[in-house]
Amino acid sequence: MLQARFLAIGALSLSMLAGAALFSAPLAAREAALLASQLNNDFAVGYRVGAGDKIKVTVFDEPSLTGEYQIGGAGELAMPLIDPIATNGLTPKEIAATIAAKLKAGGYVLVPRVAAEVVINRPFYILGEVKQPGEYPYSGDMTFEQSVARAGGFTPRANRSTILLRRQNWASAKKVRLDGPALKIAPGDTITVRESFF
Repeated sequence: MLQARFLAIGALSLSMLAGAALFSAPLAAREAALLASQLNNDFAVGYRVGAGDKIKVTVFDEPSLTGEYQIGGAGELAMPLIDPIATNGLTPKEIAATIAAKLKAGGYVLVPRVAAEVVINRPFYILGEVKQPGEYPYSGDMTFEQSVARAGGFTPRANRSTILLRRQNWASAKKVRLDGPALKIAPGDTITVRESFF
């Protein structure tokens, strides 16, 4: 009797484990699809400046302050008269407002009118199962398919359903499924196309 009870409990545990395995795969697929959707929504808020970008700052009626500036490795923008500005995560419009506020606070320009625009984006990187892995210049509204085309296309071994993507402000790479809307690539992204095992 006791042995039969243990067998019944064991069978129930196995069925629960099998059920959990069945549910985990669709859940992982849903999470990966949600991540791909969130990645594309990142672009709705506007371009976020980061290390490696070059921006043009125009301070109207102040030609000595107007020019092109490279964003440093720590994400700082250095220009005359004001302390370096931490630009990581800011839009060009927010950078312009920060510059104007600093110029006014320092008494350098009484009524500063400032504009900022990105003139050269930081590159993106594509690694793994593409014909020419490496660093490539970014151009606006680039999709994953376009990034693969820049790298000469897939190798015959490439996994074309999922990739590993690491965005510049992420601590680690994330697995992204490619079966939804076209995935937009951001400047500074590192894309790894893995080998398919089937």
